[in-house]
Amino acid sequence: MSLVDDLVWLIDIPSPTGSEQRLRDAVAERLAPLEPRIVGNSVVVGRRTGRPVMSLYGHLDTVPDQGNLPARVEGGRVHGLGASDMKGGLAVMVALLEAPALRDGPYDLLGVFYDAEEGPADANGLELVLDESPDLLESIFAVVMEPTDGELQLGCQGTINARVEFHGESAHSARPWLGENAITKAGRWMAAMHERGWRDVDVAGLTFKETYAVTLAEGGVAANVIPARFVLNLNHRYPPDRSVEQAEAMVREVCSDADSVQIVDRAMAAPIPEDSPHLDRLRALVSRVSAKTAWTDVARLAARGIPAVNYGPGEVAQAHKQDESAPIEAMEECFRVMKEFLS
Repeated sequence: MSLVDDLVWLIDIPSPTGSEQRLRDAVAERLAPLEPRIVGNSVVVGRRTGRPVMSLYGHLDTVPDQGNLPARVEGGRVHGLGASDMKGGLAVMVALLEAPALRDGPYDLLGVFYDAEEGPADANGLELVLDESPDLLESIFAVVMEPTDGELQLGCQGTINARVEFHGESAHSARPWLGENAITKAGRWMAAMHERGWRDVDVAGLTFKETYAVTLAEGGVAANVIPARFVLNLNHRYPPDRSVEQAEAMVREVCSDADSVQIVDRAMAAPIPEDSPHLDRLRALVSRVSAKTAWTDVARLAARGIPAVNYGPGEVAQAHKQDESAPIEAMEECFRVMKEFLS
């Protein structure tokens, strides 16, 4: 089958988060000669022969259907749910795992098709896969084939969400001097957040973005009551030049005017796997290299000691769109690059 045929096949097996079993089983059946191992709603494929291990990663799940099924091929693109995020990457993974030249090549190639990436971070199926697959921890290099617009994207930013509270005192809105308005008390701090924007941070010659964004707000109980409490969510994205503890300290400093700051979740950034001959080889094959200015599962792999990068054929701007699509040419180029790299 061609890459296009495989992508249509993958799209036409719906797999929204929480319903990946059917696609998991289809992938396992397709790659049965590679001795698939079912781990929860994920599947790991590939034989160990004693050669150095290279591993490929892609998530099976998509966001919910938006009327974009079944797949269709039109204008040099494959359209359908998950085409770019990330069934185009899965199609390339399947083709690489089935390639005879790579089966006889210098590496034991393992493929990980995991579940629940699009849902809450603590439910991501990759953690269970890594816990139960010690052979993956032997990987000398890993590629997460999330959409990257065909760029080789290195590292990834960490993320922190903080619950920020401003406290006041309730009163009748006709007599505001008898209370303290928690919402307007936060005004100066919110204006500072609005003006803060982002800061470019250079790490190993690549530009990451440090950002602070207020993403949720809740306050007030009635139209005629001065609010005694105002609660916001601050989302901080930080580059891989600092630890999660350092980033958390920066959040607390930025929120020093608030009455209460609670870190509700956090994820570490992923370093660039420097001094890796495999990264050097892959960089030489890809025309565009950039920083990953978002969080991806390369961070989970880095935390387990696996040097990992982001490289996939999907387009970032197409992810989660109602008319999501993936360019056929990009899949072919990604397959060509990865086949040469793994040879």
